[in-house]
Formats: sequence, structure tokens, C-alpha cells
Amino acid sequence: MHMAVKVVMPQFDETMRSGKIIAWMKKEGERVDKGKPIVQVETEKLTVEIEAPENGILAKILAKEGDEIPILQTIAIITMPEESLEVDSLSREIGFPQAERKTEEPQEARTDMLEEPEKVNARLPISPLARKLAREHGIDLAKIKGSGPGGRISREDVMREIGEGPTTAPTELQHAKVIQISKMRKAIAERMSYSAKTAPQVTVTVEADMSEIVRLRERILPDIEAETGIRLSYTDLLVKAAAVALRQEPILNSRLDGDLIRLIEQINIGVAVEVPEGLIVPVVRDADKKTLAQIARSTKQLIDGARDGKLSSSELTGGTFTITNLGPYGVDVFTPLINPPETAILGVGKIADKPVVLDGKVDIRPTMYLSLSFDHRVIDGALAARFLQRMTQILEHPSSLIV
Repeated sequence: MHMAVKVVMPQFDETMRSGKIIAWMKKEGERVDKGKPIVQVETEKLTVEIEAPENGILAKILAKEGDEIPILQTIAIITMPEESLEVDSLSREIGFPQAERKTEEPQEARTDMLEEPEKVNARLPISPLARKLAREHGIDLAKIKGSGPGGRISREDVMREIGEGPTTAPTELQHAKVIQISKMRKAIAERMSYSAKTAPQVTVTVEADMSEIVRLRERILPDIEAETGIRLSYTDLLVKAAAVALRQEPILNSRLDGDLIRLIEQINIGVAVEVPEGLIVPVVRDADKKTLAQIARSTKQLIDGARDGKLSSSELTGGTFTITNLGPYGVDVFTPLINPPETAILGVGKIADKPVVLDGKVDIRPTMYLSLSFDHRVIDGALAARFLQRMTQILEHPSSLIV
């Protein structure tokens, strides 16, 4: 019995439909190691390295560089070194459909069918730019007579249709600046719409005294910087604090699966990172098991990778809880949206000196607002409030963060 393994186009989130093959890092016949990158893929948000799922030989590459491949479709086959089966019989044996291996179909047609598979319009001969323009303006392609070879519809054909049709834009807005939505922004819009539509979300907020955390950071920062070359950030401290709190309140580290709530053993904290065209959420894995120095190193690598547009698939998937910090932008309080399929997300505001009443006296203390948005199907308000109590206790008595 052979040990053939399929390499598929992964799905990083619910809104992802396809990925583009950028470059193969291994050639057919070369040995691959489990967990090591073998191909670079471009998604709506960034370039991702896909790792080999098993050790073996890259027996067959089924998707060329430049191909746009649907999610979960096979892009390569890995076999054991001693595997001697023919690739065609191997492909049939592991269920790889012939349609995936066809190369004579124009790439443009495949892309069009991916974008609008349910519409007859998807099969019309049309340039990608023309199709995009028609979709943006709500033009029915079936009503347009293409002027190109074989009736192919061009951008100019669509522009003529737009010019002949009525406009609904107010006259005073016709000269407003137009910004074309990016692939990343479109993906974020779809994902946030999905989050808002599928999960009834509630947000609760508390104000935490950050005096002890500020002192702790000042005390341990030089040692961690000497060890790692990295300055410990408040986000690093919050990642560790959230991991400790999630271990105490595991219901927030769960996913809803039909009628089941699945508590997840691993605590993998996603950290929202701003990039030029939007936002991505790389993941600090096993955050509860890492020291602050290890977390600082992980977050620095993830943030650099995110901003350079190069992260591996394992660094972008598997998150169980997310932290988004708008404190550096001067924000006090905000209401974050859950990062599906997770159950909760923590929004963090800025640290600011405020008057606080302690033992009947007014004192100036650094405080910060923590806002927890949660899926009300899984978590009730009291549970969410208890988690924030845990977070506040940890931040105000942070000794547990350095053990």
C-alpha cells in the first residue's frame, strides 16, 4: 500500500475562494520535509508559504506558477521515496479529478467561472477587466454584444453600456474621487460581514489599573532585550495575560460546531496587525506555554512577516482567541468584531493617566480599557464579565506572567 499524500490549496478563512500559485520552492522529484515550505501562494491579503504535510518526494506538481486555484483543490502529490506507481494511476487512486489537471483551458475562463460560478454570464467570452467593471456597475453581460474576436466583450463594450444607461448618482457627487477596493479590503469586508451575520455579538468593557504592569515592564525590559534583542511591548504582556486567563476560563477558547461547543486545548492568540491595505491576524501558538521573552520574539517575527507580506500558512491559521490593540493610535474604547470561527476577541485601548479614588483618596494612576466582544450563543454576559475580571486581576497583580 502506497503512502501518497495530496497537497491542497488551503482555506485560511471562510471567505477565501482561491489562491494564486506564485512560486514552487521545490522541483518534481525532490525530497520534501514535513513542515518545511514547498510553494508560495498569494491570497487576497498576502503571500503565504505552504508547508509539506508529510516527508517524502514531490512526485507531481499539478498547478503551474501563475494559476489561480480553488480552495481545497489538489496542487501536488507527495509520495514515499520507494513509491513506484505511475503518476496517472496515483492521481486516480487518491481521487484527483481529471478536471484539475487540464491545462488547455484558458486561465481567464477558469478565473471567471470561479468568480461567478452560478451565472451563465461567467461563461461569456470577456476580458477580466470588463467583467469586473460590469459587476461594479450592475451591468447584465448577456445584453452586451461583444466587439472582439468571437464576440468577446471588451472594457470598451462595457463602458459604452454604462454611458448609455441611466445614472443614479446625484449630480453633485459625479465628480467625487473614486478609490478602487483592493483584494485585501474586499476579503476583510466579506469576513467582517460574515462575522456580524453569523454570530450575535455583545461587548463588555472594564477599566484596568496598569500601574503594576508598567512597573513590571520597566523592570524586566532590559533583561528581555538583552536576551532577545527585542523590546518587550504591552501587547506581549497582554498576550501572556490573555493566555493565563483563558486557561482559567476555557469556554472563551472554544468554537461552536453545530450543536456542539468544542473547547480547544491549545491556546493560540491571534494578534491583529495593520498592513498597508488592511489588517491580518498572525497567530502566537501555545501562548500559555511561552515565556514573555518567547512571546516577544514570536510577535516580532509575526509582525515583521505580516508587514513584509510573507508568513507561512501555520502562522496565519489555528487561532483560538484574538487581541486587537488600538492604544498606539490614541483610542480609549472600541467594539471589535469577532474573528470567526473564534468565540471572542479582546479590544485594547491606550494607557492613560487618570484620577482614581483609592481608600477615599484621589491618586493618579495609568489605566486602560479592555473591551471583550463575544458570541452570545456560546458565552453569557456573566461569563464574559468573569473573564475580564480575571484579566484585570492578572494585570493588577502580574506575578503570574513571569513564572
